[in-house]
Amino acid sequence: MGQRAPQRRGARRAALLAATMTASLAVGCTAHHGSPVDDGRGQSRPPAQTPAQSPSAGGTVAPAAGPLLAVKIDNVPAARPQTGLDSADIVYAEQVEGGLSRLMAVFATKLPKSVGPVRSARVSDLELLRQFDEPALAFSGAQHKLLPLIAKAPLRSASPDEVSSAYYRGVDKSAPHNLYLHPNKLLSSAPGAAALTTGFHYGAAPTGGKPTASRTVRYPAARFTFTWSGSKHRWQVSEDGTPTVLTNGKRVAPATVVVQYVKIRKSKYHDVLGNNTPYTETVGSGKADVLRDGRMYSVDWKRQKATDGTEFTTSDGKPMNFAKGQVWVVFAKS
Repeated sequence: MGQRAPQRRGARRAALLAATMTASLAVGCTAHHGSPVDDGRGQSRPPAQTPAQSPSAGGTVAPAAGPLLAVKIDNVPAARPQTGLDSADIVYAEQVEGGLSRLMAVFATKLPKSVGPVRSARVSDLELLRQFDEPALAFSGAQHKLLPLIAKAPLRSASPDEVSSAYYRGVDKSAPHNLYLHPNKLLSSAPGAAALTTGFHYGAAPTGGKPTASRTVRYPAARFTFTWSGSKHRWQVSEDGTPTVLTNGKRVAPATVVVQYVKIRKSKYHDVLGNNTPYTETVGSGKADVLRDGRMYSVDWKRQKATDGTEFTTSDGKPMNFAKGQVWVVFAKS
């Protein structure tokens, strides 16, 4: 991460960004579209589809009032416990350098007072975020060769260098694991469920499924375990063998977990130690396991282009309904 901008300039930038981000997308806001992958070329995007399904109500909602917020979250043991993850609508887990993991929390229906620790972006994030309309991306920085692609991408970059007044350093952890974000310094309010243009469907569970008490997903140097709690009706998360508990004492427990099998290949980027940055391909098709209500469903997934959401379908071709509440999507190597 580069040197922080002066506080006065950061405050003006934060005010301008917050005002811009609360503008309605329904009045015909047109975004510049950069590369979905590595090449930096522009591409137009069709308008967001409305109405959309609400993850909390399961029905239809009005068009989104503004952009949602995506935050890159540090996920190594030194960064835990984390803050604000329980307010996220979706949490994506991806493999990064050295076989470790990193999270991207997506907020549309609720903004926490604080979220973090915030860490750096990856090239795969640009493709994943294309499904949303100009999302705000909060991140601590990025590999210097990636920064021009982020600048060209159809998102609203909100790093500490650009919006310094939205960030602060906590005292509970050592740097670089102590950078936190005040989301209300970027967005004055949550845009609502219609901003979640993911293609996800919510509703009653399909028939079938395999009774499942626990499921573990392993990366070379990290692992996630999701254990069903019948009393809480949620999948309790553990990471690297330790229960995932937030700074407010809450156990992280999504209603639905998706283990999505994808291609994970080498990119042209490396970290400061020379480790290659994996590229997670989220456009394409493949298999996935969906965990909900104590059962596992084997499904197919498809995302034809970067501006689309991801369709999950059962063996009979019908949409796979997710349970109401938070969704975790863990990208696993196919």
